[in-house]
Amino acid sequence: MNHSRWNVLPPAPFKYLAGAANFSPLIAQLLYNRGLNEPLQLSSFLSADERLSGDPWLLPDMHQAIARVYQALLSGESIAVYGDFDVDGITGTALLVQGLSALGGKVIPYIPHRLTEGYGLKTAALEKLHQQGIGLVISVDCGITALPEVKRARRRGMDIVITDHHTPLETIPPAVAIVDPKRGDSAYPFSQLTGAGVALKLLQALYQSIGREAPLETILDLVALGTVADVAPLLGENRYLVKQGLRLINNAPRLGLREIIASAGLETGNLDAETISWIIAPRLNAAGRLAHAMTSYRLLMTDSPREAQAMARWLEQKNSERQRLTEKAMARAREQVLAREISPLLFAGDREIQVGIAGLVAGRLSEEFYRPTVVIKVGEKISSGSCRSIPEFNIILALNQCHRLFYHFGGHSQAAGFTLPTRNLPRLKEHLSELAAAQLEGIALRPQLDIEAEISLAELAGDTYQSIQQLAPFGAGNPVPAFLSRNVEMLDCRTMGNNSHHLRLKLRQGGTMWDAVGFRMGENIGEVSSRLDVVYNLELDRWRGAENLRLNILDFAPAATSPT
Repeated sequence: MNHSRWNVLPPAPFKYLAGAANFSPLIAQLLYNRGLNEPLQLSSFLSADERLSGDPWLLPDMHQAIARVYQALLSGESIAVYGDFDVDGITGTALLVQGLSALGGKVIPYIPHRLTEGYGLKTAALEKLHQQGIGLVISVDCGITALPEVKRARRRGMDIVITDHHTPLETIPPAVAIVDPKRGDSAYPFSQLTGAGVALKLLQALYQSIGREAPLETILDLVALGTVADVAPLLGENRYLVKQGLRLINNAPRLGLREIIASAGLETGNLDAETISWIIAPRLNAAGRLAHAMTSYRLLMTDSPREAQAMARWLEQKNSERQRLTEKAMARAREQVLAREISPLLFAGDREIQVGIAGLVAGRLSEEFYRPTVVIKVGEKISSGSCRSIPEFNIILALNQCHRLFYHFGGHSQAAGFTLPTRNLPRLKEHLSELAAAQLEGIALRPQLDIEAEISLAELAGDTYQSIQQLAPFGAGNPVPAFLSRNVEMLDCRTMGNNSHHLRLKLRQGGTMWDAVGFRMGENIGEVSSRLDVVYNLELDRWRGAENLRLNILDFAPAATSPT
């Protein structure tokens, strides 16, 4: 475990605390930390209701998109929904197929094979759809950079409606419509929708155009899955979408989702965004990483209990296989990194690594060494790379500066991918390394741990946990609050878990005692002293039917030597 830089956020001004008198000082501080300054902001954030939902017609090209889709529905034209192979793309594809079919549309899904086709709109796939009589293709979570593919499709007489949430290039494809909140000319008030979120807005606009309400009660579970899995910030409209989607997942999960939940050993009722991130999404993603994502799509759409059980069991097996392959590839990639001098940007990979797990390995290396990381599946003529980065280095901007080296590339500031001729790999490594060295020069490459407030352990008593839960759902952009308590007495500390990976502690401050757990901190037991400064979340531990509050230790240091 590498210790972080501790950043205690500034205390809220007295004037703010006075204006938030309806809340305890601690909750008021948490709201202040999230930039919520107006009473209306406070109300809509905490309720996370439909007031956060934007007008779909404010998205660029929405009128053109709806006109073309409506034309296809009226004429009985066949429509293909072409989605990405990750959870965001799968769920966005499913909700569009479900919503369009409910209006009588002739709709088929198309999700490319990660290993044989790769990411995004592909000419060969569009040609195949054209031969099947498809005249309209609606993309989900992809397409914004597919200039040559859309040009060729147009020459074939196909119409493309792009729905995407990735950053456009300077030139956008000549599609019938491009619905993307990240377009520079977008008037939409919230730019952080996911692919599933943008697909939902298309469906909402379509239903509004015919005087009907979109069937949110049957599709918001899909939007919640896609939004959380894509690590989108749970702020603004995403809070509403995820909160309502989680309510649906907990109260009335669709058949396929119910089988995933059961096969993972979970129970509905208390599933949250963290459950999606760590348990549900990896299983849905396992199909696309090792085989074909269409299995996950079919699982989310099936109404056959027998089929749902079989596919959920298959996904469980694939997820276990994915875990084994990731561990093996991670060990090899880590050896490569340690064999060289640790540079500002890390490269790893070889001919053996699988494309479907390269991003997972990149993410783990980036987390361990706190550096932007590129993991490459090296091919004889064509290579593919997955990138994960840190807040101090925008990886998609860096790739954009090397765009002439790629066949395709795309992504976000912290996660991206590309394909390129293998002969271009040396130049790519050189360019990216130079960019990282220049941009990260003088920066302490250690993760920063934002601490919401410095408090005593006694302040966690009473209904503090329940009050904090008003800020849920937690996730990217709205993290579970981290607190700092100083000079805490350590009464007991021991390792637990397989290979003693974790720490279990008993802590006391004044007359207040707390149980605590430090996951993946077992190797740091030698650093535990009799008096500690600890940074932690307050969490509810559910074990064998019992519920107990405890501290989840994020970092610690001997008292009075805390890292800053």
